[in-house]
Amino acid sequence: MAKRLDLPFDPIARAAQIWEEKFGPADAMAAVTSIMRAQQLLLAELDGLLRPYALTFARYEALILLTFSRRGSLPLRVMGERLMVHPTSVTNTIDRLEEQGMVVRRPNPRDGRGTLAEITGLGREVAERATGDLMAARFGMGGHGAGELGQVFTLLRGLRLEAGDFVPEPDTVDGAVGGTAAAHDRDRAGTGSP
Repeated sequence: MAKRLDLPFDPIARAAQIWEEKFGPADAMAAVTSIMRAQQLLLAELDGLLRPYALTFARYEALILLTFSRRGSLPLRVMGERLMVHPTSVTNTIDRLEEQGMVVRRPNPRDGRGTLAEITGLGREVAERATGDLMAARFGMGGHGAGELGQVFTLLRGLRLEAGDFVPEPDTVDGAVGGTAAAHDRDRAGTGSP
């Protein structure tokens, strides 16, 4: 958990006020700075919840991604795409999970040069228990209702869409999560790509 600062003022609001005086409109700067601080706070909270399992949030995400796959394994290249991280990050994450006995590497039978990461029984067990703790803590967002969380998702989804993270699927409406569920369903059936 992040250390409480208990400052007598909001430093981001103060910075925005000074920014306006020096440079002009501060809405974008204040929003970005708030998002970056929220990321720090949430990562500290989530890593704290996952520490008893010897996991970081990045390793947890990799385990969950593997549990989503039909066979419990995925090529490292695909994992990087779906986790939206650099291939080196995936390699490091899988190295650590493999050292912990939660993942094994296997040759990819469809690609002689590629490698699959495959979740082990221990990995599945740890992922399930860790998920219970994260769900109980509402992923660090317990102070917000479903409506607010939906608004945050929709707002940030627009930013991600504009950045080219994905192409919107025709069956999604108003930024709903249906496209994610549809992609998950296709993967489970083994018929889709990320």
